Amino acid sequence: MREFTVGAVHEAIAATRPDQECLVFRDRRLTWEEVTERTRRLADFLSRVGLGCATERASLSSHESGQDHLAIYLHNGNEYLECMLGAFKARVAPFNVNYRYVAGELTYLLRDSRATAIVYHSTFAPVLQSIRDEVPDLQVLLQVPDDSEHDLLPGARWYEDALATGDRTTEPEASPDDLYILYTGGTTGMPKGVMWRQSDALVECFGASRTSESIEEFVAAATGRRALIAPPFMHGAGHWVSFGTWNTGGTVFVPSIPERLDPRDIWSIVERERIDFLLIVGDAFARPLIDELNKNCYDLSSLNVLLSGGAALSAHLKEELLSIAPHLMIIDGLGSSEAGGQLAHVSAAGGASTGTFPLAPNNHILSEDLTRVLVAGDPEVGWLAKSGRLALGYLGDPDKTARTYPIVDGVRYVVPGDRAVLLEGNIVELRGRDSVTINSGGEKIFAEEVEMAIKPHPAVFDCVVTGRPSDRWGHEVVAVVQLRPGTHPSDQDLLDEAAKHVARYKLPKAIVRVEAIVRSPAGKADYRWAKQVAIES
Repeated sequence: MREFTVGAVHEAIAATRPDQECLVFRDRRLTWEEVTERTRRLADFLSRVGLGCATERASLSSHESGQDHLAIYLHNGNEYLECMLGAFKARVAPFNVNYRYVAGELTYLLRDSRATAIVYHSTFAPVLQSIRDEVPDLQVLLQVPDDSEHDLLPGARWYEDALATGDRTTEPEASPDDLYILYTGGTTGMPKGVMWRQSDALVECFGASRTSESIEEFVAAATGRRALIAPPFMHGAGHWVSFGTWNTGGTVFVPSIPERLDPRDIWSIVERERIDFLLIVGDAFARPLIDELNKNCYDLSSLNVLLSGGAALSAHLKEELLSIAPHLMIIDGLGSSEAGGQLAHVSAAGGASTGTFPLAPNNHILSEDLTRVLVAGDPEVGWLAKSGRLALGYLGDPDKTARTYPIVDGVRYVVPGDRAVLLEGNIVELRGRDSVTINSGGEKIFAEEVEMAIKPHPAVFDCVVTGRPSDRWGHEVVAVVQLRPGTHPSDQDLLDEAAKHVARYKLPKAIVRVEAIVRSPAGKADYRWAKQVAIES
């Protein structure tokens, strides 16, 4: 099997469509040739300041890196994707930074990642400056101006000035072994850097063909799409679909308001730019987007595919979307930082469901004790796993790497932590993340399952389910609920709705009302926050 780099594929496609639009953000409409030149300039700059690969992959263990690492501490914009692609071309490993992190969390991430370079928006300059003395490995700082108008930090360079010093004619000399690092969200534990070989990430994360044996085959398959990426690029799904769009020869569109989800902005871009592919993250994005469609009319005739990745999209919200735009194909994409893309489920007019997926090649259900692969119809609740091209492991953590990437009967698998059952007909029924499972009264209750049971109530805007200590049950199920303004359902009303969808023993023992559910910018629930709210209520 031939192997390729992200940069080589992008440049080959660019050569066939140099004047077509590649990346659009606000008034910047960058062509494929312009993106090629700008990322070459960045790669040349990074190389000139001494960053790159010091130790080749063959000399390293699976949890080690021999490259410099570039932290991308940005809101969405053209600079984010340019930094990823430019770093790949320079043999520097890029990684994502959660821009909501406070000083202590940012310090942990930059130390854990051993970052030697960082690109950041000016609005984050004060936080970065406050920890400079605690991250001495950080050598190269590139600052991107924004509305905050903060001054350039001491020792930093403006991003565009750095690009201006780079050579646009220098062709990249990267290796398929070079790293792409994706940090986990840290909503249930400390963030960890998942290390992928670039060639493996190209296929398993960035959607490139698994069968192409030449660059020419990649180019021939590039038919193009116009994709709008609603979630932050710091979330894996955001930049995965962006690079996946480029690997089809398409155009990536970035929302004009990247700091938050603005439904009017999203739908206006879909209408104006004739977007045919929209990425969102589950209910947290779908609910406000649907509410905007119910208030104002937009031309969605160009939109063919709505993909939800990173969090579940409830069946009742799919039905609402399909009632407004019956021509839509709604796809649930299931994957993880550790496994890349795994499973997909399609809903269209006439039927919408959530939580089940056809089994895809190289995906499996392993037994709970990780000793065997389960067959269709086995009632055991096992682990969703994947084989084939996998990530190397966690940066600097051999023990966690061994636990997450077990070897069963001589085959290496990844087990990201999702529990599932393999039904007859090779249908995967997803139960939920083991890390947020609640052990109550001797039963395992999956938080996501209970959330999906409560959310169909018309008064519920959002819901997160967690557990808290209980003298009677060991732990009891608690629903943290955000209601729609002006609604006042009783606890019993919400429990009656939930009882339509799950067994009674899974129903919450308590319901806590909050003004707003705390989620990551990518729409993922913050279960540590929810647990604290439940304990304190």
